[in-house]
Amino acid sequence: MIRKYSQSNQYEKLIKGYQGLRDIVNYLSKFKIFNYTLEAHYHFRELREQKIRIGTQDLRIASISLSEKSILVTRNYRDFSQIPNLRLQDWTI
Repeated sequence: MIRKYSQSNQYEKLIKGYQGLRDIVNYLSKFKIFNYTLEAHYHFRELREQKIRIGTQDLRIASISLSEKSILVTRNYRDFSQIPNLRLQDWTI
């Protein structure tokens, strides 16, 4: 949106785009982002060896959650429920 309006005379939309970007960054800064650590990588390799049939990135996310002993909040319960010992919560209504 910002790029689209930066070359035109629609400065009001450009200003609104920057305000929206700021709001998103402020909102996301409240969340903790976990690292992909060596422990997470070990979990990932173990899950790969078990031939769990979900996507690579989802396996990495699950591995991080397992290594942090955290609860994974997702609406993709079908895939993540295949992973042993992974604690899940679905907050969708």
